[in-house]
Amino acid sequence: MQSELFQKISDYTKTVVKESRYEHSLRTAKTFADLCKNYGLPEEKAWIAGIAHDMCKDACDEELFSLAQKDGRGLSDMEKNMPFLLHGRAAAVLIQEKFGVTDGEIIDAIANHTSGSPSSCDFALLLFVADKIEPGRPQSTDEYRARLFSLPLKTCVLSVLEENIAYLEKKGKKIDPVTLELREKLREKVRSEEK
Repeated sequence: MQSELFQKISDYTKTVVKESRYEHSLRTAKTFADLCKNYGLPEEKAWIAGIAHDMCKDACDEELFSLAQKDGRGLSDMEKNMPFLLHGRAAAVLIQEKFGVTDGEIIDAIANHTSGSPSSCDFALLLFVADKIEPGRPQSTDEYRARLFSLPLKTCVLSVLEENIAYLEKKGKKIDPVTLELREKLREKVRSEEK
């Protein structure tokens, strides 16, 4: 049974995003909870972050700028030129303002689920993964997810991150420098864990 907070955020999200995005958010929340169970992290928090991660995805640019600027991080040139990248940061501010969420891991996860962050905790990194591998994604078969779940946490994140970067490069899309920083940090950690 889901918490009252999950239900409130779920009900709100359902009213502010298109139906397909809401369904994606539910699948992401379930996948995130499964990942957290697999790696010994808090499942209840995963449900909350997962359902909330895209609640600002359908917001207008002005709302994204207005909310995201409240987190005090400033805006990168890439975010100024591509405001949709701010939907996670905006949702992280909104979940605090509208629902009183103060948990740093939930806020970090939501704020950084789009590009990742080298300073993110393992919990936050797993939301990045869940968002990319939920069962509605075309590559995400049961076998694909089972293989990822069998990997050490940092190796799992690195595998999904590298796949995502390759996909963006193939499509001719710009890659956030923060994503590339995260990849380097994860490569170093995975190499040191393998020694």
